[in-house]
Amino acid sequence: MTVTAQDVDEASARLDGIVGASPLHRSPRLSDLTGLDIWLKREDLQDVRSYKARGAYNLVAQLSAAERAAGVTCASAGNHAQGVAFACATTGVHARIHLPRTTPRQKRERIATLGGSFVEVVVDGDTYDDAAALSRAYALETGATPVPAFDDLRTIAGQGTVAAEVLTQLPEPPDAVVVPVGGGGLLAGVLSYLRERSPDTTIVGAEPAGAASMAAALDHGGPVELPEIDGFIDGAAVRRVGTATYDAVRLHEPRMVVVPEGLVCVEMLDLYQTDGIIAEPAGALAPAALRQDLGLRPGSTVVCVLSGGNNDVSRYAEVVERALVHEGLKHYFLVDFPQEPGALRRFLDDVLGPDDDITLFEYVKRSNRETGPALVGIELQRRDDYAPLMQRMSHSRLHVELVEPTSPLFRFVQ
Repeated sequence: MTVTAQDVDEASARLDGIVGASPLHRSPRLSDLTGLDIWLKREDLQDVRSYKARGAYNLVAQLSAAERAAGVTCASAGNHAQGVAFACATTGVHARIHLPRTTPRQKRERIATLGGSFVEVVVDGDTYDDAAALSRAYALETGATPVPAFDDLRTIAGQGTVAAEVLTQLPEPPDAVVVPVGGGGLLAGVLSYLRERSPDTTIVGAEPAGAASMAAALDHGGPVELPEIDGFIDGAAVRRVGTATYDAVRLHEPRMVVVPEGLVCVEMLDLYQTDGIIAEPAGALAPAALRQDLGLRPGSTVVCVLSGGNNDVSRYAEVVERALVHEGLKHYFLVDFPQEPGALRRFLDDVLGPDDDITLFEYVKRSNRETGPALVGIELQRRDDYAPLMQRMSHSRLHVELVEPTSPLFRFVQ
């Protein structure tokens, strides 16, 4: 059983006057960059700064009187919790929201503010999985209704209202819609609606390269748990997609792409510095996908869902780092320096280029060795400066080893 366009229209009626329609803004920057006519669906401008209130409210609003009296529960580390808090405060339903201890204080406070007296925030467990287990136990003990982040038809229908709005905001249906994919709720909702109401529109699902769980499910023939994920794009870093979301994706067959985390960081910085938009990593996932070849006809009208803006400003240092590495402007090396005076000076004079900058130097002197290893980070001004740098290193007396981004050692510099 999957969601229909009528389910989405009914969800739109429930949300009317509760969750406002997000604006659709044309992006001159992305249009010029891609040769497409790019429009950003600004879900970051919702009251909860993401699309998550749509699905949460659509589910909570359909509860029976007995279910309302028993309350609801969920586990989340971010946007879903804020959506549930908003939905419960709006409908007057009590919620118990479980957060892992890793949830930033800013998000905890935001959830409490949105939920007010209707929400009890419980911070416990070292990981999301721990919090989810506590939420399930609470539901079994009390009869509270679980509110899934994506794997529920009511949630999916609510998220699909994004697509319903798009068709009212453009004079003609778009040629394509690009959607970020985590657990698949937004993608399933958009697919379910547009396949009926605008079947000629191409749907592109964009997953983080380090957590491509929907692609894995499609390859496997069903949802499968990824053995490990890169959690940087936390709003879309899901180990296993939902059964209901997978069914919709398998049925409607969107075009799926994976987006490197570093490219997402490049787009986050451009959104901030050029467009003045604060996007969380998952929010920049779909716009970043546009920087890759999606096989769309030049000049096509493309709607791109900017799904959220709940970004912690403290993360921008890592965002800049990942962007520089992705663009080939920052590299790390293990350098064995001879234990003799002037070794570092020769490195600076003979190896480092005039515009190169050392951003990290961690030196470990070992008295019983003739050389001492150092971890050296070098930032370049131009990508083309890399080949000359490597040539100078090969001609030096130093033993130099490039630390690849895939190396376990790379975790210590990010």
